[in-house]
Amino acid sequence: MDETLVKAMVEDIKLREERSAMPVPVGISNRHVHLTKEDFKTLFGADCDDTQLKPVKQPGQYACNELFDLEGPKGSIKGVRMIGPYRKYSQVEVSAADARRLGVEPPIRDSGKLENTPGIKLVGPKGTVTLTRGLIMSKRHIHFQTREAEAFKVKDGQEVRVLCGRGTEREAIYERVLCRVLDSFSLELHLDVEEANAAGMKNGDPAFIV
Repeated sequence: MDETLVKAMVEDIKLREERSAMPVPVGISNRHVHLTKEDFKTLFGADCDDTQLKPVKQPGQYACNELFDLEGPKGSIKGVRMIGPYRKYSQVEVSAADARRLGVEPPIRDSGKLENTPGIKLVGPKGTVTLTRGLIMSKRHIHFQTREAEAFKVKDGQEVRVLCGRGTEREAIYERVLCRVLDSFSLELHLDVEEANAAGMKNGDPAFIV
């Protein structure tokens, strides 16, 4: 076998071993919505601003106290929470079970990739907003701060395989997990509720890039 090829194979094995030894904490993402300031005020009133319930792990983001409902062609979901702060676009993230309950067929997308996505109706205490697009099922992904990405030797936009529930009866490998790298991020694997339950994962449990 060519010496260069052998060397490359050895380096690849070493890299895989290094990654698989470093845990990535899991963050379980329930259904939630990101709103523009305009849409928020339509739902909750012109004099209302979002109020923080608790911070989430990603710096500067937080779960809000304010709740509203989603209405689809076949059903509704009550008590959906906003994740603040305000964004430049409104986006609704649901699970596959949520989509069936609502009677909609959202694509699996990275956050912000809203081209050719369906809309949904939002019902708040002061008004309603009918989005023409923005309903997605979130593509599973890992947030990396830049230095964390360097330690794991991954790049923004790269896809990796991730082992969840290692050593348990629900051990599972998830393919095509998107790596998202930004200085303002904090290391965290985002799975939706169904993905986490399938692998028996809880918030903060370790997962491993394999």
